[in-house]
Amino acid sequence: MKSPKMTQKFLAATEMIDFHHMAIQNKTQQLFTAAMNDVDKTRVAYEFVRDEILHSFDCNAQVITAKASDVLIHQTGICHAKANLLAALLRSQGIPTGFCFQHLTLADDDALGYCVHAYNAVYLENRWIRLDARGNKPGVAAQFSLNEPILAFPNRREYDEYDWPGIYANSHQATMLMLQAAGCLQDILDNIPDTQNE
Repeated sequence: MKSPKMTQKFLAATEMIDFHHMAIQNKTQQLFTAAMNDVDKTRVAYEFVRDEILHSFDCNAQVITAKASDVLIHQTGICHAKANLLAALLRSQGIPTGFCFQHLTLADDDALGYCVHAYNAVYLENRWIRLDARGNKPGVAAQFSLNEPILAFPNRREYDEYDWPGIYANSHQATMLMLQAAGCLQDILDNIPDTQNE
């Protein structure tokens, strides 16, 4: 049984999770049917955001997005932006959705420093499951799983990679501000936060 406080916090529309936007409303009508249960809807929404919305660095995007509706309209975003879109799609259906944050290297090793990576937690069947819609590519194979999470990036202790504890109701504020100010991908690389509290 979901508590009212938990339900409210993880179902809210925000500036970044703007599921009342017409573009998102239209997409929900395309993605979901009345016959689907919450697991079906979550799988469909997750695979749509993972596979059809391109990660900005994978496609050398010329536009920088942050809020969910912009991610959908432009069909691109970094992990934080894609997590906003997945949260918007699911919250629009009354499915509680939050955010998890991970401390990761920017490169294959720690030569370029670190960033905060974002993925989602979704409340299904009376428990939270973790889903990473970053987008797959060689070496990245995140999957929908109701059991053990299959995320984009396993933590490597030797490179000080780890998850911040907890599930958050809102996007990472410092990253949202950075994305709104960024004019190109290099701006993201130069300014992406690397701590959860920024």
